[in-house]
Amino acid sequence: MEAIGKVNAAVNGFVWGVPMLALILFTGLYFTWRTGFLQFRRFPLVMRHIFGSLAGKHDTKDKGAVSPFQAVTTALAATLGTGNIAGVAGALALGGPGAVFWMWVSSLFGMATKYAEVALSIKYRKRNESGDWVGGPMYYITQGLGERWRPLACAFALFGAVAAFGIGNMAQMNTISTAVLSLCASFSGDPAGVAAHEQAIRLIAGIVVAVIAFAVIVGGIKRIGEVTEKLIPIMSAVFILGTLVVIGVNIEKLGGVLRAVFEGAFRPAAVTGGVGISMLTSMQRGIGRGVFSNEAGMGSAPIAHAAANTKSPVEQGFFGIFEVFADTTVMCTLTSVAILISLNDIEYGKSAGAELTMRAFATVFTEKGAAAIIGIGILFFAMATIFSWSLYGARCCEFLLGPKAIRPYQVVYVLFVVLGATMELGLVWEISDTLNGLMAIPNLIAILALSGVVANMTREYFGKTRKKRRQLMVVVDLHRR
Repeated sequence: MEAIGKVNAAVNGFVWGVPMLALILFTGLYFTWRTGFLQFRRFPLVMRHIFGSLAGKHDTKDKGAVSPFQAVTTALAATLGTGNIAGVAGALALGGPGAVFWMWVSSLFGMATKYAEVALSIKYRKRNESGDWVGGPMYYITQGLGERWRPLACAFALFGAVAAFGIGNMAQMNTISTAVLSLCASFSGDPAGVAAHEQAIRLIAGIVVAVIAFAVIVGGIKRIGEVTEKLIPIMSAVFILGTLVVIGVNIEKLGGVLRAVFEGAFRPAAVTGGVGISMLTSMQRGIGRGVFSNEAGMGSAPIAHAAANTKSPVEQGFFGIFEVFADTTVMCTLTSVAILISLNDIEYGKSAGAELTMRAFATVFTEKGAAAIIGIGILFFAMATIFSWSLYGARCCEFLLGPKAIRPYQVVYVLFVVLGATMELGLVWEISDTLNGLMAIPNLIAILALSGVVANMTREYFGKTRKKRRQLMVVVDLHRR
């Protein structure tokens, strides 16, 4: 195990090192330019389209598709959660307040990357034998770049199918069982008794979640979409409201927090009490956390978006922009500000996790209230992540081995949920982190190679929009006359 850990650490140092983060940032900058700064210039249009979809029907007569909103909530289910609660706290502790600034940078340009991925997933998707829409990097590689690129597609599918068992399954379930333990300890009045029965509580939690997961997963993308469209908005609203209350109670400190964020981005030591955090470390932690949280460039979310009941790649791409905005610009920022504005004793330079976020909430909601909000939030967010990553893994497995491999994959996936509840997962987290990074490499190569397609789709869409607007103006002018 020690040898595996060393090999993984070496690979991880590359896939999440400075060159990889620079490539991800460059990709976002490049697509921002190729799409005419779409996420900035057309942001009001994107928001109108998103909220228009929210007000519309969320069901579809197409048995092999889900509504565009269900597609985005399925993708958000995989990104929102432990990364926004525990991951952000870790980035702040190790990167200082300036890490928030670099999260914003990754978010602003990651919107363009996610837009490109999602648009390509719609353009190059196809129906499988069951009549479902399937798509994602493995399909826009083979359909868009040609069969000679199949090894690249297979590499992505292999990394995705295996990564789903780690970051999307065992790691999430372990987080859930830990949250259940914390809730039991907080409300039972007998923390020692809870600790004595830790393994039994974890096992019961694993079995319960496994049963729920199996009931949802076997229903395919339709059932996953139906669950996530209800779960994600409710839990997001509860968590956002909690952070806003913490910020509101300490609102007089907001100006100082924002100054620390901007100053800490370039002079970290000036706002961390002299702790030796470099600007490079702050960048790495901020950009890395942003990318890891919103998954822009990783290629996972396009698998969910490919099932959307839409004919427009560009309009579904708008949901990709919204996804990054909601995850990083909104959720990660609110968590960061809530921590920075309420805690004066953050130990910079040392690892931290959900306990830091819980301490911030406890300053307003008491320890039990904070445990309930954070614990229940983690529980449901992580469960939604398990559902979404089951889809990602199954689609990758289907691409590699055919549709008959889906059900066996799902059964094994559910069994790993139980395993994840009771295991010590330090190495699993690290290997999963590496596999996520490896997924990004074939995906980034593909979307950069297809950048011309993305640019043309965008120009054609807005060209047609302008033409329709001119025609409408002519009709209105004639009517007035």
